[in-house]
Amino acid sequence: MLRAAAGEQNKLIAEEVGVTQATVGRWRNRFAAQGLAGIEKNSPRGGRKPTKRRRLESEIIKKTTREMPTNATHWSTRPLAAALGTTQSMVQRVWRANGLKPHLVRTFERSNDPLFEEKLVDVIGLYMNPPDNAMVFSVDEKSQVQAPDRTQPSRPLIKGRCGTMTRDYKRKGTTTLFAATDLAHGEVIAKCIPRHRHQEWIKYLEHIDELTPSEFSIHIVADNHATHEHGKVERWLARHPRFHMHFTPTSSSWLDVIERFFRDLSEKRLRRGSFRSVEALIAAIIDYVERHNLDPKAVVRTATVESIPAKVGRARAALDNAPTVRFTPLVV
Repeated sequence: MLRAAAGEQNKLIAEEVGVTQATVGRWRNRFAAQGLAGIEKNSPRGGRKPTKRRRLESEIIKKTTREMPTNATHWSTRPLAAALGTTQSMVQRVWRANGLKPHLVRTFERSNDPLFEEKLVDVIGLYMNPPDNAMVFSVDEKSQVQAPDRTQPSRPLIKGRCGTMTRDYKRKGTTTLFAATDLAHGEVIAKCIPRHRHQEWIKYLEHIDELTPSEFSIHIVADNHATHEHGKVERWLARHPRFHMHFTPTSSSWLDVIERFFRDLSEKRLRRGSFRSVEALIAAIIDYVERHNLDPKAVVRTATVESIPAKVGRARAALDNAPTVRFTPLVV
């Protein structure tokens, strides 16, 4: 329509758009007769009314969302079609039209921490308004990082074919990555240690103590892992008064900023990697951290203390009001 308004002929429009002249003429006539309503995406189409689909659609939706098959956790097109006496293509059309995807599922975890709001306000407040003369770190451990040695060489990415990687590998050992990101600058302090106990946690705190200026107080945001609250750790913190611990609520890893770094490390360096030894794995991790620190980015949080509890409240209400799926046990 825009090309026609510019004065182009149907033949030229058809060549440029890649359709026939008849198609161009038909759409121009519809626009001339009905205006914008004639070319709307959802304008009525010709043909017989879908009476069979109209009769079965509500039953397909009901069975998909509120019931389970006797021998599976979710419906697929063929079993549902057989249960309702219809065709697989009918089920596919109804699912597509209503945005139903039973084969996909998202995981969630709701925090039942009785001090959820108190810890949330503490952590978000620290992120948004850190104290003067203080360094704020988000700290966590990535335990049991494997060093897989692929049994066959991978095939490279080429035009028309994605890269390949064998699923078989030999385990060469594991390591635990302790990492902390400085929220003000984005730099990461990392250390690979074989085990994950309170002794290693204290060693890592000493590592942070050595690498940070002594005139700054250190505020650490961490999860509620038992190693972080061990009695010896508390005594170490008492001897180092510039260290202050802030714990996230249970099941709230989304508050720990360092998790983003772990995600990027896994996706970009570890998941497709092949390592002949734990030493090679550690070298790859440290190399990734050093390259990250060449151009770090400060962590900027925009979600406020007021907006997050409201969003969490809406999520809890949605979970509490979700319909219960009736499960029919398999009879053997």
